[in-house]
Amino acid sequence: MPGTSTPTSAVAHPGSRAALYVLIGSLGIQLSSALSATMFDSLGSPAVSSLRLLIAAAVLLAVLRPSFTGKSAGQWAAVIGYGVVMAVMNLLLYKAIEYLPLGIAVTLDFLGPAMVALLLARRLRQALWAGLALAGVILIAGPAGHFHAVGFAFGIGAGLCFALYTIFAEKVGKEQQDSISSLALSVAVAALVSLPFGAPRFLDVTAHQWGMLALSGVIGVAVPYAVDTLAARLTSARVIGTLFAIDPAMGTLMGWAVLGQSLGAWALLGIVLVAVAGACVAWLDSTPAPTGQPQSATGDHSGEPSITP
Repeated sequence: MPGTSTPTSAVAHPGSRAALYVLIGSLGIQLSSALSATMFDSLGSPAVSSLRLLIAAAVLLAVLRPSFTGKSAGQWAAVIGYGVVMAVMNLLLYKAIEYLPLGIAVTLDFLGPAMVALLLARRLRQALWAGLALAGVILIAGPAGHFHAVGFAFGIGAGLCFALYTIFAEKVGKEQQDSISSLALSVAVAALVSLPFGAPRFLDVTAHQWGMLALSGVIGVAVPYAVDTLAARLTSARVIGTLFAIDPAMGTLMGWAVLGQSLGAWALLGIVLVAVAGACVAWLDSTPAPTGQPQSATGDHSGEPSITP
């Protein structure tokens, strides 16, 4: 009827849009990781990680032209912290990929944000979906997984950084009006932190490898980190942490498609579990508040019993 508002589509819901952003970012990051892994033998993973961050920073600074003025000390602390965490997370994850199949390394990386989702859950149903995502991740690494002590150490270290990345993404995304421009500054910080690993290899990089690094920097850093920041603006660190469950599934698929790494039945089951958990947590977070009732910080209005006092 004229003058009657139409129902809001699922895509317009914050949780659904956040899920779409995370999916785009995950696809870019995991494809980039698979492509980058082909250069590890010739350049080493730390140099590859460093150089792709350097290219991504140059692209973001040129496109977004962030302002270096007008930020408080707290805002600069968040920007710098975000950048340092990015750099260390990338370096550790790429070292893990040297020793482990891509899907297994990314699975260990995801344990960080999975723990954020579990620890920040305020309702029983939210904790159950986060737990289901974690169960799927365990299955992906699962009975047929590859254990390597050094690789697992790097992967778990990357996961700890990923947990901090999830929290800093929310701080920069929600607390700064120019959050996308601030992201450019954070990536520039990450590039500077990791530069000592990449600078010594500048003259060793071929023209073809520079092209691969440029592609990896854009699709694996610039675009994904931008959409992660947008997702964090729409929802909470808890929800983003659970949505990142798509990363192990995407990493397993990219490892199979690009690197020829095996994909077993347990991994397929794990992919189903993380996909279901991610979709459900996005739907829960997108449920609008009743008329006149403001949305809570965690995006929950379900009326379910709280799991916290």
